[in-house]
Amino acid sequence: MLILVTNDDGIHAPGLAALAEELGRLGQVAVVAPDRERSATGHSLTLHSPLRAEEIRPQWFAIDGTPTDCVNLGIHGLFRERPALVVSGINRGSNMGDDITYSGTVAAAMEATLMGVPAFAVSLAVVSEQQADYRPAARFSAHLAQALLERGLPRDTFFNVNVPCLKDEQLRGARLTRQGKRIYGDLVIENTDPRGRKYYWIGAGDLDFKDIEGTDFHAVHRGFVSLTPLHLDLTNYSSFDALSTWDLFANET
Repeated sequence: MLILVTNDDGIHAPGLAALAEELGRLGQVAVVAPDRERSATGHSLTLHSPLRAEEIRPQWFAIDGTPTDCVNLGIHGLFRERPALVVSGINRGSNMGDDITYSGTVAAAMEATLMGVPAFAVSLAVVSEQQADYRPAARFSAHLAQALLERGLPRDTFFNVNVPCLKDEQLRGARLTRQGKRIYGDLVIENTDPRGRKYYWIGAGDLDFKDIEGTDFHAVHRGFVSLTPLHLDLTNYSSFDALSTWDLFANET
């Protein structure tokens, strides 16, 4: 049984190493990850340039592309055996609420699901690398991986997992959650460089979440591991009744 592991923090990220080590207790682990940090790349795919894969140690490949590229190569190009499971992470920092639309970590699990391979993304809600202990998140990931290998997932569904930055004994358990809502502040900062030219820094403003019961943020903020089932169909079915009254959609006579 082959378990494919990837991330968006890069091949040398400590969260990736902790995850691969723990999953190695369940089966053969292959790591295919970007050769450098590729955070916030979303579900981007490299189409206009070739990709190179460097095997930096047995079954560990560094790719000069995105997390989505890595999953594609891991499933279709690098190994004879098709992975039984894809796990993406452990990301440095949470991926909750609207942030999942930007996340390369989440996109890697999405890509695996598109390819018909069960998957989940896992992130550690940590602010700084100095306080990060990835081992509890890695152990929980192995427990979840075992469950997925035994039970599977509903069609076109994958898990987005967020783990509080706590010790094993401090974690209060796991909750099935829905995607929360981000509160956006001033996301773009304008400044001037020493040559007098303006530059802009995106994502430097203050951010927060709405503390709504049942959401990923609400669970993680209270010491629970959050498991949010995501699916590939983005259609807003609840909008059909309201939108069908538009003149654009008049019935044919």
